[in-house]
Amino acid sequence: MASKIDVKELLEAGVHFGHLTRKWNPNMAPYIYMERNGIHVINLYKTAAKIDEAGEALKKIAASGRKILFVATKKQAKDIVAEKAGAVNMPYITERWPGGMLTNFVTIRKAVKKMTSIDKMKKDGTFNTLSKKERLQVDRLRAKLEKQLGSIADMTRLPGALFIVDTMREHIAVKEAQKLNIPIFAMVDTNSDPRDVDYVIPSNDDASKSIEKVLYHVTAAVAEGLTERKAEKAEKDAAKTDKDASKNEEAAVTEEAKAEAAESNNEN
Repeated sequence: MASKIDVKELLEAGVHFGHLTRKWNPNMAPYIYMERNGIHVINLYKTAAKIDEAGEALKKIAASGRKILFVATKKQAKDIVAEKAGAVNMPYITERWPGGMLTNFVTIRKAVKKMTSIDKMKKDGTFNTLSKKERLQVDRLRAKLEKQLGSIADMTRLPGALFIVDTMREHIAVKEAQKLNIPIFAMVDTNSDPRDVDYVIPSNDDASKSIEKVLYHVTAAVAEGLTERKAEKAEKDAAKTDKDASKNEEAAVTEEAKAEAAESNNEN
């Protein structure tokens, strides 16, 4: 990642605040710095290192052209995830996780197609031929689908990874990703089990400032990957253009040589 993670910056955002000591998960012990006033304090040096590690991996996934699905349905994370993931053109789930989103992806795609067909009806005028009651029902269905699946409408295949805020709350998403061997990146608080996650970012997953700070660095890494992909594609296109121009030039020279040979034969 281009920008170095500043521990002071994480501290100011409250990323270090864990849960009450009585609610802790012992598997988070390696990431806990100390206990103060009955609350666990997360080791921010480890958080910074883990953000770097996760960022590098996410950058590679984005550069490969695969999508990263962001998942956060808790109130304080919804708007932040929608804004940050949307800015890098990545799909996100901020309402209830649709059961089978990954394990029954074909059915989810059918629902997305239904949404697309409603849009088509509105464009070609078919929608206006329906009765008032039918139009109301269709509008309600479209709104419901948009709320649940709007951001994943362009996701035509399974994501290359999941980024989750609060693995305990999003346990169904975690289980589905594990079943399909999809890498899981997550903000993991002191009450969660880090063993469920491939790329752990030990952090406060309740405070909006903390969520925003971690998401800022994560999506910056994704943006880097997308820029790399764009540059690589432009390079390939330029090389192809040069190759085609060279072929055309060779073909023109060959045709010219053939024409000269034919002219010489005619003279003889």
